[in-house]
Amino acid sequence: MTDFERRSIISGIGQSDVGRRLNRTGLDLTIDAALAAIADAGLTVADIDGIASYPGGGSAGGADFSGPGTPEVQDALRLEVSWHRGAMEGAAQLSAVVDAVCAVGAGLANHVLVYRTVTEATGQGSGGRQGIGLGGGGKPSVGGSMQWSIPFRAYSAANWLALNAQRHFHEFGTTREQLGMIPVNARKNAALNPKAVYRDPMTLDDYLSARMITTPFGLFDCDAPVDGSTALIVSRAEHARALDHAAVSVEAVGTALRGRPSWDQWDDLTTMAARDAGAHVWTRTDLTPADVDVAELYDGFSFLAMVWLEALGFCGRGEGGPFVEGGKRIALDGELPLNTNGGQLSGGRLHGFGFIHEACLQLRHEAGDRQVAGAEVAAVANGGGPIAGAMLLTRAR
Repeated sequence: MTDFERRSIISGIGQSDVGRRLNRTGLDLTIDAALAAIADAGLTVADIDGIASYPGGGSAGGADFSGPGTPEVQDALRLEVSWHRGAMEGAAQLSAVVDAVCAVGAGLANHVLVYRTVTEATGQGSGGRQGIGLGGGGKPSVGGSMQWSIPFRAYSAANWLALNAQRHFHEFGTTREQLGMIPVNARKNAALNPKAVYRDPMTLDDYLSARMITTPFGLFDCDAPVDGSTALIVSRAEHARALDHAAVSVEAVGTALRGRPSWDQWDDLTTMAARDAGAHVWTRTDLTPADVDVAELYDGFSFLAMVWLEALGFCGRGEGGPFVEGGKRIALDGELPLNTNGGQLSGGRLHGFGFIHEACLQLRHEAGDRQVAGAEVAAVANGGGPIAGAMLLTRAR
């Protein structure tokens, strides 16, 4: 086993304002986050010699989903780079971070700016949310598996993943009361996050009485579109000595995909691609699930966080419901604090990068009122359906 991951650290993090309909351009928000991350890493713009983003400009979801492409950001910051990358394929949203780690580990760059920007709240205006691949204006182009779902008004990943959740309910007896503890816990944590968009208290009864969106998902099972940008700097491990804060080490990544890359043809619809990425990460480290102090797990829909709990081995297959029941285990003072910033369900849909930012704050012991005492190891997971990626991060010693 190689140790390329451990040649890298996350030396700096930055985040723009986060909110509903900020009416600022994606590039404007990205520059704010990027400059904050560069300064946090103790660097100048001239030190940055790599750049990466997910998914890169011009994706099928439109500019509000994809954010500015790397050429725009490189030009705006006048970066001179030795390595650059922007593409949608790979280990979900984490693919840009994994690629930056690979580039630094291979010696192609010393300090890589990685960012993710969304302006989906402003983009949707007063209308409803658009489904994956249906943004960007004009007439939507529908192909692949979507040609079999769109005509039946299954426009959104909410519709597709609701079927996975229903299968989990059917096979394992999972209930909405159990699933609801994930958004209820997220809301409790969001109350301690000044940037969270939903901070008012929410009970399980509030969750159960909210309108249904697509069975079994109700309103609070779905993430909240926001505007915002998150940036981080992946640096060579030696740079840790120059920091005025704790460095975050990259312990291991999980990128495997061994099933069919399909929303609806996966061999076990209760697991999806998280199964393979989650298993893969443990083959690249001596750490175990018992060593993890905080879990920042993708919750584009609440069920995805449950899938990741199982995929990463925090509980067995089909045991996600009992694991989260009552919320005690996943609370800030529980055995596995989950989505400590409120996740995307209450904190806002920063499309996975908010979790990396939060994991770094936790490991640097800078998370304020929501700090998990003594956090040393964090699991971060992004993606759902046929895309997935996972990382283990540690507080550098």
